[in-house]
Amino acid sequence: KGFSSTFTGERRPKGDRIFEALGATDELSSAIGLAGEFSSEKGHTFVDQLHKVQCMLQDVGSNIATPLSSAREAHRKRTSFSEKPVLELEQWIDSYSEQLPPLRAFILPSGGRSSAALHFSRAVCRRAERCVVPLVQAGEADPNVAKYLNRLSDYLFVLARYAAMKEGKEEKIYVKPDP
Repeated sequence: KGFSSTFTGERRPKGDRIFEALGATDELSSAIGLAGEFSSEKGHTFVDQLHKVQCMLQDVGSNIATPLSSAREAHRKRTSFSEKPVLELEQWIDSYSEQLPPLRAFILPSGGRSSAALHFSRAVCRRAERCVVPLVQAGEADPNVAKYLNRLSDYLFVLARYAAMKEGKEEKIYVKPDP
């Protein structure tokens, strides 16, 4: 009948922003799974990190599916989301960034299948973040969830560049068309 239940048992319309955020997060995990498969075929060592990210996205979804306005303490405790995964992403970003040449131009999604799939994942991540921010602003989700998605999009961007570099693939650069 167009309704679904949150983790707290509350019934909401399927078009509710909680279900929009859950759908975007699920789509993000799927996009990362695809990027992981392409990256695995190329022997990239970061594939385990992508798997860990997919697991963290399950925790992100649990937090989103537990609106704080209707959650009991037991729900909140079970679905809390700490800052630790955010800090881990920042460490990964720094580690890969140190190995990359400086960014001198706008990069278009490119650089081989692994890189392009990671860029696609980044774009999906940004949409998921846009869906989650209003929930955080309304006090329905943990602010660390939005922080995680924000840092995740940066991680995916850096990782896309790193994959292209490791595979020896050229990244396409934005060129302004002649008027």
